[in-house]
Amino acid sequence: MFDSLVPYAAIGVIAVVVAGLAGVIMILAHLIGPKRKGPVKDSPYESGVPVVGDTHRRFNIRFYVVALLFLLFDVEIVFMWPWIKAYYTTAARGATYQLENGGIEVGKDFFLIGMGVFFLLLVIGLIYEWKRGALEWD
Repeated sequence: MFDSLVPYAAIGVIAVVVAGLAGVIMILAHLIGPKRKGPVKDSPYESGVPVVGDTHRRFNIRFYVVALLFLLFDVEIVFMWPWIKAYYTTAARGATYQLENGGIEVGKDFFLIGMGVFFLLLVIGLIYEWKRGALEWD
């Protein structure tokens, strides 16, 4: 039952060690660290410049929309890496991949059409956001 999990044991051990070290470091910092309190110590501070005005001011929602759009299109790059590897294998080496369910072998045209559809969906999403005014800074 656990034989299929053996390759992932190292990842689990690393995750437990990292979580344990992070916890120990936070506890030690709390116990050993200085306990000085005061208005100067508790005031917001950034780059040596004193705060002018309210520190809890509101940001325009467009900043968040642009950040989410950036993350959306940036994460799509991650999906391109497996495609690049598979396309290189099929195009440069002439190899084919066999699909599991039907036994159909697919070549470079299958991967090229698949990435074309993927890009088309991204472009449609970008045009939609552009037309909705998500990228306008009035």
